Amino acid sequence: MKNRLLIKLCCIIGAGTVLLFWMIDILSNQAEQSMSFIDEQYKQELQDYAKQAEDIYSKHGKDALDIWLEELQEKEQTWAAVAASNVVTVSDSDLRDKYVEGIKLGRSLDWMIHLYFDYNPIMDIPFTDKNTHFLIQLPQRMRPGKYYTHAGLAIKFALPLILLSLLSLVLYQHLMSPLRRLENATKQFSEGNFDVRINASLDSRDDELTALADTFDHMADRTSKLIASQRQMLSDLSHELRTPLTRMDMAVDFLEHQLDPKKAADRLRYEAANMRELVEDALTLAYLDTERPKLNNETFDLAELINVICEDSRFEYSNHTLIANLPEQAVIKNSSQRALGQAIENVIRNALHHTPLTKQVTVFLSKTDTLYSLVIEDEGQGVPEELLEEIFKPFFRVDKARTLSDAQRELKVGQKRNGFGLGLALAQRQIEAVKGNIKASNHYSHEGKILGLKISIELPIVSEYA
Repeated sequence: MKNRLLIKLCCIIGAGTVLLFWMIDILSNQAEQSMSFIDEQYKQELQDYAKQAEDIYSKHGKDALDIWLEELQEKEQTWAAVAASNVVTVSDSDLRDKYVEGIKLGRSLDWMIHLYFDYNPIMDIPFTDKNTHFLIQLPQRMRPGKYYTHAGLAIKFALPLILLSLLSLVLYQHLMSPLRRLENATKQFSEGNFDVRINASLDSRDDELTALADTFDHMADRTSKLIASQRQMLSDLSHELRTPLTRMDMAVDFLEHQLDPKKAADRLRYEAANMRELVEDALTLAYLDTERPKLNNETFDLAELINVICEDSRFEYSNHTLIANLPEQAVIKNSSQRALGQAIENVIRNALHHTPLTKQVTVFLSKTDTLYSLVIEDEGQGVPEELLEEIFKPFFRVDKARTLSDAQRELKVGQKRNGFGLGLALAQRQIEAVKGNIKASNHYSHEGKILGLKISIELPIVSEYA
């Protein structure tokens, strides 16, 4: 699923927002409920006032009650009175006693006081006879909800701030945890630890940050392989150059001392050509490994290309037998004639190079619905099974101890050389660049004897590129 991180963040933020409003609503209601009732201390004071009023009225009469009410009103800065609730029916019907007893001229002390009303309600405390009531407008000092404003500010501002800060912390940790790993991995990679990877530590995730980790690991894999390959190539190249340079030094000494100057000049020419080809091939291989070019801009006849290569190879290896079984036409699209030509030529020349004069090399080209299959078989000594994949590595040779005799070198001066172990490595990179693949195997007789090496190349008829 795409945009997993976006969906996850939307769910977290959405759920957090709903939770925030829900908590604000619940806490606001609870705060209002808990702060909307008269404190027990004030309830007792009001009940004491009602008892005093009843005692004064019953013992000293109305005048004394009036004086006491005036003093109370002045003391509490409010209004107070005593009133009777004698209900008289107009008709002959009777009122139930429960109804008469429940008549209130004001609010009961147990009722809720609405905090959003500006005025204080009239409180009703009945006398013992239930028909006489002590009425008093709730004194301001007894009004509940003294800290309601502060509680509202805390609920509406402090609570969202705390919850949103926690939500931000959770999101920050969720986002920064893999980013910190990526930062540490990048730092380690820049310090030379090319084996560092981070995707293994993110198994529990599957979002855009995991994709970023995959990208980093892919980059680290490719970069580490390129660095290792370049280091190995530099080491191998320096090793390969030592021998021709030593021979060139010897040839120069021969020339200085006039010892067989013609042979020394031929040796210099041969070794210089060898070194030039070695450097050119090494640079080409480095370019293919580093740049990974996409060679997909040509349409041509593959059969004709292979036929030209075979004719050139027959001329170069005139003492060898090369048989080509090719169709009349094999059009290939979105490919590179130059890259394929060099790759196929290297493979065919490698086969001829390792095939005895009495043996032959055979080239087959066939077609399926989507692929061309090119098979080059030689009749040489083959390659040990455990080294079949190694032969595509730069500077690899099955028998590095084998060297050409002086007579053979003389014969091959001016010809293309194939002794550095770069031919098949270049062929593999060039074929991969046109979205093909190449593999090596031995072919056997019925008795199980190795008859030679077989190189199989598969090429798409039409290369597809993203």
